[in-house]
Amino acid sequence: MTLNRRNVLTLMGAGSALTVPGIAVAQQAPAQVRFVHGVASGDPVPDGAVIWTRATAEEGFGGDIGLQWHVASAPDTAPLASGEVWARASADHTAKVEVSGLRPGTDYRYWFETADGVRSPVGRFRTLPVGAVDELVLAVASCQLYPGGLFNAYADMAALPRLDAVVHLGDYIYEYGDAGYGAEIGRRLGRLPDPPHEIVSLADYRRRHAQMKSDPDLQAAHARAAFICVWDDHEVTNDGWIGGAENHQPESEGDWAARKAVAMQAYFEWMPIRDPDPLRAHEAIFRSFEFGDLATLAMVETRLLARDKQAAPKGELPPTERVAALLAERERPGRELLGRGQSEWLEGVLRASVNAGKPWQILGNQVVMARVAGPDLEASLGAEGYAEMRARMPEQYRAQIDTALAGYRAGVPFNLDSWDGYPHARERLYELFARAGSRPLVLSGDSHAAWSNNLHDRSGRLAGVEVGCTAITSPSYGSILPGLGRFLAAANEEVVFCDQDSKGYALVTLTPEQARAEHVAVSTIFARPFERRVTASFRASPDGPLQALES
Repeated sequence: MTLNRRNVLTLMGAGSALTVPGIAVAQQAPAQVRFVHGVASGDPVPDGAVIWTRATAEEGFGGDIGLQWHVASAPDTAPLASGEVWARASADHTAKVEVSGLRPGTDYRYWFETADGVRSPVGRFRTLPVGAVDELVLAVASCQLYPGGLFNAYADMAALPRLDAVVHLGDYIYEYGDAGYGAEIGRRLGRLPDPPHEIVSLADYRRRHAQMKSDPDLQAAHARAAFICVWDDHEVTNDGWIGGAENHQPESEGDWAARKAVAMQAYFEWMPIRDPDPLRAHEAIFRSFEFGDLATLAMVETRLLARDKQAAPKGELPPTERVAALLAERERPGRELLGRGQSEWLEGVLRASVNAGKPWQILGNQVVMARVAGPDLEASLGAEGYAEMRARMPEQYRAQIDTALAGYRAGVPFNLDSWDGYPHARERLYELFARAGSRPLVLSGDSHAAWSNNLHDRSGRLAGVEVGCTAITSPSYGSILPGLGRFLAAANEEVVFCDQDSKGYALVTLTPEQARAEHVAVSTIFARPFERRVTASFRASPDGPLQALES
């Protein structure tokens, strides 16, 4: 056979073929194989999608496991496409197939089987449409801390009657151990993280991904629709940037590049995402998706590829100088989030979409883009009301809220890890939008809060609109300051709506004439059953601002 790139990858174990012509594979078969992590699909295209599973054998089995895969028009019909794939030990016994040759804009079912007939759960995906599209329905999710609560939001998502794809904006896993973030809740619910320590090694990251996909509600959501994913910081560790992270200590946790590399390896193994292009950096997972003549979705990477270090207070300086130094660093013009190469790619994608006459360009982006000043709670509540609120807070947070309030009054924004920490990079992005002739719908995660924002450049021009999804489970500032969202909305012209209290996801429905965004919340993440409610709904035309709809 001709040794092209695909043949070479197959021979090295990276291809999807179960057998390679001319090569005999002899190994002992596992005694039993189960599909305890379910199935998943992702990265849909007009003629297919990536389908994923993991084969679980008896403990200690170290060989590869042969599987068959099938795609059909319905669960109980004959397969339209089938093939063979290895669940390789070198990939933690995960298996991915890039299915092709299907019809556009069509729902399909898929499953995997072992040689002796053990069958996986059945999943579902919809191929991307081609041509005229009347409607597109996307769920938007992020921030699913396993110890933080039950994944009731995913149970609700899985039951949606119409769902074309799920856009996941990161923090699919968290790195903390059983004494870290959310552990108190996890202990109460019996959902402590595995492994119990902070994850650093490849084995650690694999175990954490495995724990996530053991959750039945997350499995149900993955089986319901294709996920289009990008990572944020916690897939490696908190507040990452190109050269390190707030929660990475080289002296005890080793080399940053090595930790990042194993975290990315586990991510590509365990997520239904196309494998990295060998001709570019693994961090460069930006890519785009075309939904017929209706919309283009561009997924950007704002964490590992080009981000400069977050501006932060320098503890050795006096308080006044500390804030001044922080603000000076924040205003340094060259600070980046996307980087030049990704920005050029994004401008080309947006311009091509506009030139094709598509009314919607959607930006899948990790962190909140709007200008958000921190609220002056003392001014809003009055001295007495602020003192009462402060007295109700856990004692360990009182000094923090006093320090934050002083910073807000001095001009420090609400979140320096968001686009607000990189104002010049944000203006360059808005200029990019203008050159491309686009006013995008920006989807954002990371903040553990629901947002509806109208984005303006420094001249006051409407540059785009933003829908931020709240967390699936991760705690927010609303946990210690209930009602904070309304103070943020009152203090910021760009913020139309903010809910820092609820957990859930965003549901975005596009037609040629309008986008409708619904903030879906679940009544509890600590018990079953739960109730579903829509906390707020907004609409926008392709060239207009977000406006509230009557509930």
